[in-house]
Amino acid sequence: MSEHTLVPPTADSSLRSHFNFVARHDEQARRAQRGFHAQLQTHFRQQISEGERVLEVGCGAGDLLASLKPARGLGLDFSPEMVEKAKKRYASRPDLEFRVADAAAVPADETFDHIVLDYLTGYLDDIQLVLERLHQCAHPRTRLHLTSLNTIWNPALRLAVRTGRVMPQPESAWLADGDLANLLELTGWEVVRFERQQLFPFEVPVLAPLLNRFCVRLPLVRHLGITLCLTARPRGAPAPAGTLSCSVIVPARNESGNIRPALDRIPVMGAGTEVIFVEGNSKDDTWATIEREVAAYTGPLKVRAMKQPGKGKWDAVFAGFAVATGDVLVIQDADLTAPPEDLPKFFAAIESGVAEFANGSRLVYPMESEAMRFLNLLGNKFFAAALSFVLGQPVKDSLCGTKMLLRSDYERVLKRIAPFGDFDPFGDFNLLFGSSLLGLRIRDVPVRYKDRTYGETNISRFKHGWILLRMTWFGIKNLRCFGAGAKPEASSDISHS
Repeated sequence: MSEHTLVPPTADSSLRSHFNFVARHDEQARRAQRGFHAQLQTHFRQQISEGERVLEVGCGAGDLLASLKPARGLGLDFSPEMVEKAKKRYASRPDLEFRVADAAAVPADETFDHIVLDYLTGYLDDIQLVLERLHQCAHPRTRLHLTSLNTIWNPALRLAVRTGRVMPQPESAWLADGDLANLLELTGWEVVRFERQQLFPFEVPVLAPLLNRFCVRLPLVRHLGITLCLTARPRGAPAPAGTLSCSVIVPARNESGNIRPALDRIPVMGAGTEVIFVEGNSKDDTWATIEREVAAYTGPLKVRAMKQPGKGKWDAVFAGFAVATGDVLVIQDADLTAPPEDLPKFFAAIESGVAEFANGSRLVYPMESEAMRFLNLLGNKFFAAALSFVLGQPVKDSLCGTKMLLRSDYERVLKRIAPFGDFDPFGDFNLLFGSSLLGLRIRDVPVRYKDRTYGETNISRFKHGWILLRMTWFGIKNLRCFGAGAKPEASSDISHS
């Protein structure tokens, strides 16, 4: 009997019977959908690093879960025949476990770093209940990854069923992206990222990469992507007041006149604040000034100083973060054009759980007359728009020096960006790219941008603008296009000078 003449269970049969039927007869359809599923696997591999704890609800035969190479992978499916198929297929994989269970019967005795619902929500009898139950196996940094069919493709799906390229489909809920986002918000999940993917779900050289890596990102065209992809986090819970300490890293190059003002103006935050000056190959007496001011300081801050081992701002930030002891890490540029008095706003965003990465934005309030030259302003607006596209989250100002995150998240960022190599001399893109790949909730915190009161900028508009342009293109290739099949490309040719 051919695939086209298979008779699915009758209308009054259960959904479980339908998927037991699919488990026995889906080989031909799966071969026809090989490109579609390979593209989805690539998308999930971008979101989920190898070696993490992953729960997939509605795991089917286990192919997606297996492709993620988790340290611990648990697949749940209510179809006994699907689960038996998965167990046989991956019997040699001790990292994988498959159980027969309803979607709402998620384990309450263990937590996972990632939870995957791949094309499942439309079949759930009570979507809201399932999303609520998923909190039982989530910790504060768990990410929920949900995919569903873009409803404009329903006619094409029905045609694919008639031609045997897709198995007969049971009745399912008609869920648009707004419906999914609303259900997530109702059940205590906050959407971090949303996009549509896959214009061409087949493996055709040149054509498939062109349509799925680039065309699906274009205005208007992006609404035609076949798959709705949402990443969500548990709605942020505040840390107990006064329990988090803070480390303020102050990279300082040729900033002698700003050292004492920085000490006077940086506030105490949370359970205590340390300030670490990192001097970076200054041509003036910045290092001598730091040594003198640190030795003389008797205020409420814990103050330390060091010389950076290499060159470039990222090298200084990296060195400072490496020795910091605070629970929260923040960069405060020594030029003080982004006022230290605004740091408590960043700390409040992190402490409350509203943000997981607090990014300073100088482009909201009016600026003082000399704070940012016209070309710099245009450049910042361009890079902000480009970076918002790359990150999949709105970022108004990509180059403001003030950026804050938990130290535990920073350590995860370093691991996540390691495959990309040493590509960012400033650090802004390292932190933003890594946070985006981890699915951290990035929020802008407006600051008032002030005129310099001492020294000159260390940024060359044209030299460093060219570097930033190259890094933006690097992000477009490796973050926005990676999910459609591109490989990470290290960029060791961008120096720290």
